Amino acid sequence: MARSMRPVSPLAGPAGDAATQSLHAALAAYQRGELAEAERLCRGVLSAVQSCFEALYLLGIIAGQSGRTEEAAAFLSRAVLVNPTSADAHYNRGVALGELGRHADALQSYEHAIALRSDYADSYYNRGVALAALERLEEAVASYERAIAIAPDHTEAHNNRGVALARLRRYEESLKSCQRAIELRPSYASAHNNCGVALGCLGRLPEALASYDRAIALKPDYADAYNNRGEVLRDLERPAEALASYERAIALKPDYADAYYNRGNALRDLHRHRDAMESYERAIALEPDHASAHWNLADCRLLLGDFPLGWKEYEWRWQLKRGGDSGRNFVQPLWLGATPLEGKTVLLHSELGLGDTLQFCRYAKDVAALGAQVVMEVQPPLLRLLADLDGVAQVVPRGGSLPPFDYHCPLMSLALAFRTNLDSVPARIPYIRSDPASVRVWIERLGERSKPRVGLAWSGSKTLKNDKRSMTLAEMLPLVREWAEWISLQKEVRETDTALLASRPDLRRVDGDLGDFADTASLIELVDIVVTVDTSVAHLAGAMGKPVWILLPFNPHDWRWLLGREDSPWYPTARLFRQSAVDDWTNLVRRVDKELMREFGALIP
Repeated sequence: MARSMRPVSPLAGPAGDAATQSLHAALAAYQRGELAEAERLCRGVLSAVQSCFEALYLLGIIAGQSGRTEEAAAFLSRAVLVNPTSADAHYNRGVALGELGRHADALQSYEHAIALRSDYADSYYNRGVALAALERLEEAVASYERAIAIAPDHTEAHNNRGVALARLRRYEESLKSCQRAIELRPSYASAHNNCGVALGCLGRLPEALASYDRAIALKPDYADAYNNRGEVLRDLERPAEALASYERAIALKPDYADAYYNRGNALRDLHRHRDAMESYERAIALEPDHASAHWNLADCRLLLGDFPLGWKEYEWRWQLKRGGDSGRNFVQPLWLGATPLEGKTVLLHSELGLGDTLQFCRYAKDVAALGAQVVMEVQPPLLRLLADLDGVAQVVPRGGSLPPFDYHCPLMSLALAFRTNLDSVPARIPYIRSDPASVRVWIERLGERSKPRVGLAWSGSKTLKNDKRSMTLAEMLPLVREWAEWISLQKEVRETDTALLASRPDLRRVDGDLGDFADTASLIELVDIVVTVDTSVAHLAGAMGKPVWILLPFNPHDWRWLLGREDSPWYPTARLFRQSAVDDWTNLVRRVDKELMREFGALIP
C-alpha cells in the first residue's frame, strides 16, 4: 500500500494580498478539519486566478482526502504544470494516480519528486509500490531499499520489500525484511501476515500459522490474514478448520473472490464437491476472469461426470500461470470441432504431463477419420512409443521444428472437440502397442518364468509438489511375496527409496535399462498385471489393454478417475482401489494383496 498524501505546508505570500488572505483562511479552515469551507475559499481564489498553484494544490489534497480521486489527480496535475518545482505536488499527484490504478503515470510523478528532492524517502517507497504493481519487482525492491537507506526506520518499506521478495520467491530474505518491520513496530499486523506468507512458502507451517494468528489478534477484521491462515491449515491437512477460516474471511469481506476459491478447495478436501462447485461459481461471479476458480470448477464437474460443462471450463487451464505449460501462440487457428478437416493438416500437441498425452492421444484416430492428416507433437520420452499410433501421419518431438499445418488442437482439448460424455469415451483398447523387437530383447533380459509376473510402480515424478498420489517403497513392499515374480516399473527412483530397493532382490530393478516409454511398454507386455499409483505407468498399461490396478488417494485430486467407482470408462482393463482415510496406504495395500491372491491363486505353484 502506498503512503498517503503529505500534509499541506504553510503558504507564502504578502499578507495584504486578497488572494493570499483567502488562501491563508482556506489553510486555517483545512487545518481545523473544515474541508468544505477550505474548498469554497480555494475555488473562489481560482475563479480570480486560474493558475494559482496553492489553490490547485490544496484543492487536490482536499479532493483526495474526500475520496474524489479523479478530481484530486486533475487538480494536482494542473498544480505541477503551474509549479513543476514542488516535490510534494508531484508526490501527491503520484498518490492520486496510484489510487486510480494509473501506476505508470504515478511512477513518473514519484520520479519527478525524487529528482527535485533526492532524500525523499516516501517517494522512493511509493515508487516501489508503483513498480511492484507494474510487476517490475526487482526494481521495486531496489526502490524500497533506497527508502530504507534514507530512513532506516521506514517500517512500511521493510514490510513491502518483504512482500516483493516473496513474489520473487526469495523467501528467506522476505522473512528477514518482514521481521525487521515487526522489530520496528511490534503491532504491525500486515508485517505479521507477510511473515506468515514467507514461513508458509518455506514449509515452516506451524510458525506461519502462529504469524497469522498474531496478525488477527492485532487486527481482528483482517480478512487477508484469515484467508492465508486457511491456506496453512489446508497444508497441515486440517480442512475443517481451514474452511472456518475462509468463511470468516468472507464474512469480513463479502466480495473476496480468492477466499471463495479457497473455500471451494477446502470443501473438496472434505469431499463436499457440489458445495465446492457453488463456492467456485461465487468466486467467478465476483471475478469473472478468476482462472483458478474456472479450472477447479472444471475439475469438480469432470470428477462428478458432468463432461459437457466440464470440458468447456477446462479450457481455462491456458490462463493459469503454470511453469513450462503455457498456451501455444500459433498463427494457425485452434480447431475445436466446428470446422471441416477434409484435406487439412492438423497439429495435435501435447501438454505438460506424460500421462495426459498417453490418455488423449487416442483421439488422433478420430481426427484422421474426419479426413485430416494428423501431425502429433509429443514429449521426447514418448516419441518412439507413439511413432506408429493409429491415425497419425507424423510424430515430432516437443520443442523441435514443426511441419506446415492448417489447424492445431491441444491433446486435452480433443474431448471438447468431440463432445465426449461418459457414454461416448473412445475406449477402443489397445490403442498403444509394444514393439515386437523390443519385447524380444526384454524376454532375453528377464529369462524364463515359473510364477505370475507383477509390475509395480509406487511413485510419480520427483518434481510434483505436495504429491499425495505417490507412496513410499516401504508402503508398497508388503505386496512383494514369494508367490510371484515382482518387477519394478519405476524409471525414476526417489533417493528415499534407493537403499531399500537395493536391499530387496525379490523386487527386480531394471530402471537402468529403461531408455524411454517404448522400453517400459515392452516390459509391461511381459507382466501379467500392473499395480501402480496414479502415474503415467497407469495410463500406459491401460492404453495397452493390460490389467492394471490403480491405487488412489483418499482425496481425489484428479478428475479422470471420477468418484466412487472401481472401474474406468477410459480404460476397460483398469480396476481402481481407493484409500478409506487420508494417507492410509497400509490398509489399501492389504486389500490389494488379498485381491491379488484371489486373482492369481490358481496360478500359484
